[in-house]
Amino acid sequence: MAERTRGEDPDPVREMAREGRRLGRSFGRLAALGAVLVICGIVGLVYTGLATLTSMLLFGWLLLAGGFVGLLQAVQSRGTGHFWLAAVVAALNIAAGVVVIRHPEGSAEALTMFAALLFLTGGLFRLVGSVVVRGPQFGWTLLQGAFGLLLGLLVLFDWPSSSRYVLGVFFSLALLFDGLGLVAMGVGGRRIVGMVTPDPAEPVVSSDKASEGNAQDQSNT
Repeated sequence: MAERTRGEDPDPVREMAREGRRLGRSFGRLAALGAVLVICGIVGLVYTGLATLTSMLLFGWLLLAGGFVGLLQAVQSRGTGHFWLAAVVAALNIAAGVVVIRHPEGSAEALTMFAALLFLTGGLFRLVGSVVVRGPQFGWTLLQGAFGLLLGLLVLFDWPSSSRYVLGVFFSLALLFDGLGLVAMGVGGRRIVGMVTPDPAEPVVSSDKASEGNAQDQSNT
């Protein structure tokens, strides 16, 4: 009876090896997804106009989907105090999504102007804050403020022509760095899994055999 139970129990080494291979395949798929994102980011940096149009259409569809989901949640929560607020926010998201999908170029111009003003105000606040406070990160904060101010001015002076490539460049850089992070995570994960996963082909000495061998060595001595 004990031999049957022992025979039915799975080999822990093989089970660990099987789980290691499965985890390694998961990390491999993660690295493959990162490689796809890297390729998309490089293509977007080459074709910035196409990347800008793609990012605006994606943004519009996300607004539209989020608006419909919010409207459904508002209908389910009718009778509560926040029903009208949720319904208004959902309607605004739907309207904004329709506008962005129907007019992606004009939406890109508006978002580029908003980004330029955001860079300007952020850079100005960092510059003034670094000069007034003069903390331990004075030089780094001053450099960040100057860079943000310069970037906002460059985008604003070239507006609306800058709307054709600014958002596409940002979108492509986000894809590129996210893809590089996924590739590094996938490759590093596969390497760690390969280091800690046992090889089922190698002989494993059980504790009973090890104790018998030690007893035999002691008897010989």
